Amino acid sequence: MQIGFNAPTAGPLAVPENLTRLVVEGEAMGFDYATFSDHVVIPNDIHAKYPYSATGEFPAGARAERHEQLTEIAYLAGKTSRLRFVTSVMVVPHRPAVLTAKILATIDVLSGGRLTVGIGAGWLKEEFEALDVPDFAARGAVTDEYLDAFVELWTKDNPRFAGQHVHFDNITFAPKPTQKPHPPIWVGGESGPALRRTARIGNAWYPIGTNPAHPLDSLPRLQAGIAKLHKVARDAGRDPKSIGVVLRVARHGEAAPAKAGDGERYLFSGAAADMAGDLRALRAAGVSSVDFDFAGTSVDGVLDKMQRFRREVVSQV
Repeated sequence: MQIGFNAPTAGPLAVPENLTRLVVEGEAMGFDYATFSDHVVIPNDIHAKYPYSATGEFPAGARAERHEQLTEIAYLAGKTSRLRFVTSVMVVPHRPAVLTAKILATIDVLSGGRLTVGIGAGWLKEEFEALDVPDFAARGAVTDEYLDAFVELWTKDNPRFAGQHVHFDNITFAPKPTQKPHPPIWVGGESGPALRRTARIGNAWYPIGTNPAHPLDSLPRLQAGIAKLHKVARDAGRDPKSIGVVLRVARHGEAAPAKAGDGERYLFSGAAADMAGDLRALRAAGVSSVDFDFAGTSVDGVLDKMQRFRREVVSQV
């Protein structure tokens, strides 16, 4: 099982010296990958509902100074040698399709094939409007079309595409990504469209457990979600075993409630032994990777949490 950690894109821990230290030392500890969130701008007046909190409020801390996701990953790839980098998630409609495919391919080549493309359709309408990108209401269709364009550009010697939102022909797109046929695509989201997108084009499903509309905060709920994914995959003509499952964990240990919404134990709550048991249970359920937030106000504090988690939880699995 692969274990990842969230790297900051915003706030004081994201200044170059702090960010570099967190990522370099996380690699040295043995973490397999780092994840990076994606907002280009944060609107001052947000009416859209944030999907991953009970109140729908966007976290106040997320409004801090923020780096552009892909630029940050490219910078840190040059500071590391083994660690993988996961866009967690990249909002696909935020950037032009051909340019984004090129940036992602370049990162994959220059990092030696260490990029995983986590993707989502987005939720923040006001950010779409500020970026002057395709209409928010069409974001699902735009995401699907852009993904198809990415794969065409990454895998075909003479790529061409004629869609509603993307058009290209008679171009050279090189170098191709180092990973073949292309960097893994992890599809974020917990809704029906996200599951169908995973079944159509994803290498893995990449949900977060805290979506009140589609909670995956207990083992039975997650197992039910995986069973639903497998059905959708079979209906789409894909072998469910060809699609991985990756879980993003926002709260764990003492920061997590004891009980989930269904009355079962909240995943990754409790002591180190309980969390180690959850990792074993998830591995048995077919989950291949899990990543965690290690919140803190100082680099030393976050690194201490990461080190203790490796020692007390991961080493017991």
